Amino acid sequence: MIFKFQKHKNKILILNVTFIILSVSADNFSDQRGMTNLLGIETYQRCSEQMSHPNAKVYELSYERTSSMPLSPFAGEYKPKFLPEIPWAGSRQVFTMDVLNENVNDGNQGTQMDALGHFGYTDEIWSGEGEADLSSLKYFGNLNGKEVKPTPEAPLNKLGIETVPPIITTAVLLDVRKHVFNGRAMKAGEYVTVQHIKETLAKTSLKDRGILAGDVVLINTGWSDNYQDPDELGIYYTKAPGVSYNLVKYLSDKSVVGVGLDTWGVDTFAEESEYGPERSQNPEGIANPAHHYFLTQAGIHTLENFKLKELADNNIELSCVIILPLLTKGSSASPIRPVAIGISSGN
Repeated sequence: MIFKFQKHKNKILILNVTFIILSVSADNFSDQRGMTNLLGIETYQRCSEQMSHPNAKVYELSYERTSSMPLSPFAGEYKPKFLPEIPWAGSRQVFTMDVLNENVNDGNQGTQMDALGHFGYTDEIWSGEGEADLSSLKYFGNLNGKEVKPTPEAPLNKLGIETVPPIITTAVLLDVRKHVFNGRAMKAGEYVTVQHIKETLAKTSLKDRGILAGDVVLINTGWSDNYQDPDELGIYYTKAPGVSYNLVKYLSDKSVVGVGLDTWGVDTFAEESEYGPERSQNPEGIANPAHHYFLTQAGIHTLENFKLKELADNNIELSCVIILPLLTKGSSASPIRPVAIGISSGN
């Protein structure tokens, strides 16, 4: 869905909002943040240029959350229950409510983002047999396991989703489906590479600007062609293309705040025979290299299940993106409703 953006010519009004945002995000979690520490006046001013354009439109980047959407096999069932109307005693008012089923991991279903505490790593590879030795467990910032999660049942004591500030910055859309694969959707097991990103940038209006520190990078692979609601074929969550490990390090060197794809995992998932040669770049013992490096080494948030088709169809190569995770204390992820505000590049 696309909404017409009501323009305000006075940029001062937009910039005043940034000071309100700064005051809202008053808790000092800077020591638990990574690249989001770069967010501030500079990224807000970059946003204001997109928001104040007379032809700017608002684009929804999230899917509707329903019980019939593609569901993560790692996050439990997602079954909203809608209660009957409830009359208020002694009043003419009636109210409605709904609840979620027990044991659902709401933060990892639908369009969502990961907290830095979502992934950690140990010194030794766990074989999958017996109990894993977590004595060497580390998280972002070299925090040890007990500092982040003191007991097995405890929430995240550090690096939880509540430490993430409002993400308001410029977003760069890199449509590799269009510029590299000539309109073909990427296949499961294929990797987006550094060369793909450089080639894409060279063919867009961003060739001189490039990727700036504090940007959010959105990569359109075309895998979202498999996203159905209702999810009758059940293909979407079985496999996916993703980013190569060298690209992960390249984007980290660019100091981006978040990386999102139109896939469910940012990493690449496929049958053994389907993986591209870039898989050889992955470090030993790391099953999800993009999650590992982005979350535990670089402090960059992984953004999943992003709806990028309208941005791609309308050539919105640069936009102001607004991403607001819930302040769920101690959670490792959050459902989000991201929006992008921008104008077509005309390419």
